[in-house]
Amino acid sequence: MDRAQTAAELAGTAARAGSGFLMRLVVDLNRCQGFAQCVFLAPDVFSLHGEEALLFSPRFDEAQKDRVEKAAAACPVQAILVDYSDEPTKGVQPHVG
Repeated sequence: MDRAQTAAELAGTAARAGSGFLMRLVVDLNRCQGFAQCVFLAPDVFSLHGEEALLFSPRFDEAQKDRVEKAAAACPVQAILVDYSDEPTKGVQPHVG
């Protein structure tokens, strides 16, 4: 992962998918139990820091889209949400620097 951050810091972060839709990846850390199914299915996007601290990158290319969707579906506690919308995410501005 080129720039992994905790899910709490990234909740609501949007990434532009190649189809022109906004793809938003959100992990509910209150639900996440560290089963790491997402890490096995999409290791370029998800990783564990220590035993239970989930890290993920909101920036992933379209080639990872299917893996991220499978990771979200495999989460035993449904802690991962992949949202597609043609509406811009409010309150999220790109950070340059």
